[in-house]
Amino acid sequence: MSYADRVFIDMCRDILDNGTSTQGQKVRPHWADGESAYTVKRFGICNRYDLRKEFPALTLRRTGLKSAMDEILWIWQRKSNNIHDLKPHIWDEWADEDGSIGKAYGYQMGVKHIYKEGMFDQVDRVLYDLKNNPYSRRIMTNLYVHQDLHEMNLYPCAYSMTFNVTREKVDPLPDSPAALGRMPQADENGEVLVLNAVLNQRSNDVLTANNWNVAQYAILLMMFAQVSGMVPGELVHMIADAHIYDRHIPLVEELISRDPLPAPKVWLDPDVTDFYSFTTDSLHYENYETHEQIRNIPVAI
Repeated sequence: MSYADRVFIDMCRDILDNGTSTQGQKVRPHWADGESAYTVKRFGICNRYDLRKEFPALTLRRTGLKSAMDEILWIWQRKSNNIHDLKPHIWDEWADEDGSIGKAYGYQMGVKHIYKEGMFDQVDRVLYDLKNNPYSRRIMTNLYVHQDLHEMNLYPCAYSMTFNVTREKVDPLPDSPAALGRMPQADENGEVLVLNAVLNQRSNDVLTANNWNVAQYAILLMMFAQVSGMVPGELVHMIADAHIYDRHIPLVEELISRDPLPAPKVWLDPDVTDFYSFTTDSLHYENYETHEQIRNIPVAI
């Protein structure tokens, strides 16, 4: 079975059985009909996914891997805050008449900052450090810029990535992303550099967005590892507020009653060596068998 399925089932069961409710409290989100969108929530969820073992794709229902990758490229590669540059329509509710979501997400990635080595935006600084300072403990990004929050149409949910490099002997499983992509040469001790990351998320709508976020940041980790001559390692997902909306509860109960299927094979085109050359066509997967999709999921705004 897919490890991501087991993590998801256990997390949902924990939230439903042990979470606290916001019913009747003052909450910002609402449904399309104007009713307040209440949640059952758990604080401080931490999930770990090792890409040396398998790609964390849910099989309880299908996650659109290429669409998830397109959004991560929209933010991290195209550095755009305009929905006209994005194929999925997930941001339509938060865009203005020109398609802008304000000074959020990709906008922040494109802002250049002064360092002693020169001017970099956040993405290029990460790429620079992975190449030149791989053991730095300061390789990180931050989208939650307080001075610009008032000009963001939605505050960032997944707001920070911290990258950390280890040197290890790696024996990835044949179907893992680490084995199917570009494998770097081992040193004289049989060790390679492994790229790990912590994704910090202030808020996570578990039904609509949890595996979407996990999959897209796993792909980001794979891309950064490949262009830096490293092996993708662990993605640690920290969620401050993991919640299930009231109208999602029966859908989640149905979803986690399903039997997990084997994880798919997922890898990147090994010929791509420049982060800015990746496209969704660079992502390959096979044997992605899933249960039927859950349709017409209401989305809290």
